[in-house]
Amino acid sequence: MTARTDESTNALHPSASVEARLAALEVAHQQALREIAELKGRDTLKTQFLANISHDLRTPLTAIITHAEILREGILGELSTRQHESIAGIISGGRRLLEMVGEILTYARGAANQLEIAPTEVAVGDVIEQVRRLNESLVARKELCLEIRVASDVPRVIADREKLAHILGNLLGNAIDFTPAGGRVWIRASRQHEEDRDTVLVEVGDSGIGIAADHHELIFQEFAQVDASASRQHHGTGLGLTIARRLVELHGGRIWLESELGHGSRFFFTIPTQHQA
Repeated sequence: MTARTDESTNALHPSASVEARLAALEVAHQQALREIAELKGRDTLKTQFLANISHDLRTPLTAIITHAEILREGILGELSTRQHESIAGIISGGRRLLEMVGEILTYARGAANQLEIAPTEVAVGDVIEQVRRLNESLVARKELCLEIRVASDVPRVIADREKLAHILGNLLGNAIDFTPAGGRVWIRASRQHEEDRDTVLVEVGDSGIGIAADHHELIFQEFAQVDASASRQHHGTGLGLTIARRLVELHGGRIWLESELGHGSRFFFTIPTQHQA
């Protein structure tokens, strides 16, 4: 009898049923808002933790590398050949770890919208030469052929030199890492006009293993690894290309990839000749 009475009441007063549903939806909406706020709070805490721990790790890592370099130079006494090799391994591993910590710190700053650029007038060719010198030993070790080609009409750009070097260093480092010994890597820069502005187009390419088409977008995502297995040959934070894209976009440019599995990769990015406010 009660159920029939309720049904009769709802039939006579349909607005009561609607109001009840609206009230339930409002409760669910408020609960969803609370959960979203909680998730955002956790994400902020995660980002701050990454920034703090990355910053705190840099000091002891730098100290380890510095003391290893002191030993390598023989300041504390002569070393045997095997000791020199061991010290070289410590320095190399320490520097690589420091680079990874730096990537995490840069990512954390970007995620917290604390990543800024300090634009000045920059000669792109000079930055390319700087990055070439920094990677010279890696190129020689793998017996790669590194080609640099900067067109004569490439203008100076208004950019953050350090950040531009970071972008180039990341892309060239990847090209070297994913190219087998005896292969070829290159950096090219040219002037181009797109839409209503002048830009400098930079290409970093290699004759390496290439990337399958269905992974082209994946590699620009945070912490992404095309090969995520524990036995993968190439290791890293998975943040390098995410950071590179963020830095390019901060300059008002864009970055993209052309690659085919087994046929090398070509990364392109543009930097406007005038800073985009």
